Amino acid sequence: MEFLIEQLSESVSSAKTLEDLARPMLEMLEAATGLESAYLTIIEPDKARQHVLFAHNTGELAIPEGAYVPWADTLCRHALEENRIYADDAGGCWGDADAARELGIQSCASAPVRLDDGGLHGALCVASARQVPLPAIAEPVLRLFARLIGQQVEREQMIAKLDKAGIELSTNAATDVLTGLPNRRALVDALQRMLAQGARSAQSVLVGFIDMDDFKKINDAHGHGVGDEFLAAMAKQLAACVRASDMLARFGSDEFVVIGLGPGLGESPRTGAMALADRLAENTKGELRLRNMTIDYKGASVGVVAVDPRTTSAEEALRQADTAMYAVKHNRRNMIHDTGALLSG
Repeated sequence: MEFLIEQLSESVSSAKTLEDLARPMLEMLEAATGLESAYLTIIEPDKARQHVLFAHNTGELAIPEGAYVPWADTLCRHALEENRIYADDAGGCWGDADAARELGIQSCASAPVRLDDGGLHGALCVASARQVPLPAIAEPVLRLFARLIGQQVEREQMIAKLDKAGIELSTNAATDVLTGLPNRRALVDALQRMLAQGARSAQSVLVGFIDMDDFKKINDAHGHGVGDEFLAAMAKQLAACVRASDMLARFGSDEFVVIGLGPGLGESPRTGAMALADRLAENTKGELRLRNMTIDYKGASVGVVAVDPRTTSAEEALRQADTAMYAVKHNRRNMIHDTGALLSG
């Protein structure tokens, strides 16, 4: 008994996962009960089955780890319903337990694994193909182990919930609520990483700044609800025209930014920058159906720069793209041309 307590203490203190805790417990259960197989199951009521999650076999009887058994056929169901922890004539007690009969189980003992809310999660079981009397120590040990396993399951579920909540918080902190695009903070982080990547691969980095001209007029004429729908629609159109490797983000109220790797540093970046500028501008033009009205939008001002990632910071790259966009906006106002791209090294 003293040796068992020592083993248990070591297992509980060192276990990081359910498997870390359960596997040594199965071995200890065999030693404490004298039965030849020990296994931990999970009950899946929605699928009406029991899953053997972990098993340890040392004798004639071999419980298959990973097996699925119909819940209606299991010894565990009978034992739980009758609140009976042990039977040394399983076939005689429960003749309809087909799975037990097929495996050749004669003696069995089980304890429910319950969660804090009382819900049944699974069962901790030991079994033998022979009639084996159950030592006095076996029942309290079985119930203790089942309780410890239930606590471990609770901990892992709580950790999973916290991890999920953390991921959601992180995602929300980096996402624009209206458009679902990355926000300004996420963009700057991604641009810094892309500049580092471009420096390693000797590629320029394209940065496109997009400003929705006359957005204030849409808001003033039709209200903020329509204005929000307009921005969301533009976000979808822009997202559909960029490459999968590019990143489109909402930078501000009516401003968007796209970043992506450009031509090699030994090549002329003009073609890549101009092509991106034209594609972005073209995909902001045309009729938009918003609520009960159609808006014929004349397009956004788009400026694109191709920067040398070895000598340009994220802040400088964005400043250059902003300057390029304002040059295009000025030219549009003066009816010179629709789109353009400025290049920098």
